[in-house]
Amino acid sequence: MKLALLLLAITAQLAFAAPRTPNIIFIMADDLGYTDVACFGSKYYETPNLDRLAAQGMKLLSHHHCQNCTPTRAALMSGQYGARTGVYTVGGIDRFDWSKRPLRPVPNVTELPLDRDIIAKQLKAGGYTTGMFGKWHIGQQGDYQPGKRGFDEAIVSMGSHFDFATNPKTDYPKGTYLADFLTDKAVDFITRHKDKPFFLYLPHFGVHSPFQAKADLIAKFKTKPGVGGHNSPTYAAMIASVDESVGRVMKTLDDLKLAENTVLIFTSDNGGVGGYSGPNGLLRDPSMEGKGKKAKGADEDGGGITDNAPLRSGKGSLYEGGTREPFIVRWPGVTKPGSTCEVPTIHVDIFPTFLELAGAPKPRQVLDGESLVPLLRNASAKLKRDAIYQHFPGYLGSGPGLWRTTPVSLIQVGDWKLMEYLEDGRLELYNLRSDIGESKNLAKEMPDKAKELHTRLVAWRAEVKAPMPTPNKPGEAPPAAPKEKKGKKKV
Repeated sequence: MKLALLLLAITAQLAFAAPRTPNIIFIMADDLGYTDVACFGSKYYETPNLDRLAAQGMKLLSHHHCQNCTPTRAALMSGQYGARTGVYTVGGIDRFDWSKRPLRPVPNVTELPLDRDIIAKQLKAGGYTTGMFGKWHIGQQGDYQPGKRGFDEAIVSMGSHFDFATNPKTDYPKGTYLADFLTDKAVDFITRHKDKPFFLYLPHFGVHSPFQAKADLIAKFKTKPGVGGHNSPTYAAMIASVDESVGRVMKTLDDLKLAENTVLIFTSDNGGVGGYSGPNGLLRDPSMEGKGKKAKGADEDGGGITDNAPLRSGKGSLYEGGTREPFIVRWPGVTKPGSTCEVPTIHVDIFPTFLELAGAPKPRQVLDGESLVPLLRNASAKLKRDAIYQHFPGYLGSGPGLWRTTPVSLIQVGDWKLMEYLEDGRLELYNLRSDIGESKNLAKEMPDKAKELHTRLVAWRAEVKAPMPTPNKPGEAPPAAPKEKKGKKKV
């Protein structure tokens, strides 16, 4: 009897002493540019909470997402490149008039296929309570909704920052700002689930257009002189609200004594809306040569609101201004406070990172990324892979004869980035360490390096069976949209 009691006591002590897997919080802004955060370079926007988060954790200086929101969200949730999911952009291929271009775009999938296990489902299977509050944008109806795909709790909202709609319908006081509403829900979720591991996904609609902000925050910036392309009081106020949200989440973790066992990540879904003016901002039809050299890129967001300098171009482009994001990770006791990591990373790495953090089961589908846990432990560590990729077989316009991008694929290996424009096979080679603004194409000066990277890019496209755009033949019937693959095989 005494022995049994002793063994029971020892078992209880061991259970009490065993550290539980960390909580995971992933906060993502919408359209926030790489240099829109003070600790990433802005001298006008104010982000004290994000700056404090960076001081307590690690900044990944070469992290990349897609050129606009839907494909980034699909890659994050599935762990797969768009070449596998078919999600390349927002909406259908006829959103922009490509009828006079040489290629017909690959049809775009607008809802993340149901045969992909999203990260929330896997974390839930690993014992986590899962919550999502904010912009979803990879399937709004039926089984595509987040509440049907692995999130225990989910409220979706986007489209307006005041008088916003929610799914499911949720009441809130008149005049409530969306970022505040979503943060209220996030804080409540953390508080209710503090006693067991949880995964919180907080994808803000801020700072996406329409450009709306709280009056008191706008007033704060009205008398502040702009610096470079950072000069909009309303946009600065929107950034401040996202920063306030991060601060409230951090305070909640501190108050509940959860901070030490929580991995907290902040990032954005794509580059900022701006950087389109000048000779390196937009791609031009031949008919545009010599016209509008200072043209402002008018896109679905009404033109530039910020500037991603020193990065080239902005949202919708696969130059760095469109794909490189601020990325901050705080993991107390693991990430070194105030550290930075320069290893190129990308959206598909998040899924395997979370699986390793949680000890959760793998999904049915192939994962394209690699866990970043080694980098979080040691910023100088090396990953098994050395390359990241992007593939965009379509068009994103920006006014008559102007394009944020035409069909393109790219590979980045260390400091080297090679882009292949698919209309004419043009190669662009940049060394991002010496030329972060991608101003000098080295493809002709360094043909061997260009050939080496291009060979690898072509091999990767073959490996993932990346669909390619086809010759544009006027009058030809459009190809059918790809159908979902069913079953439990690896996809």
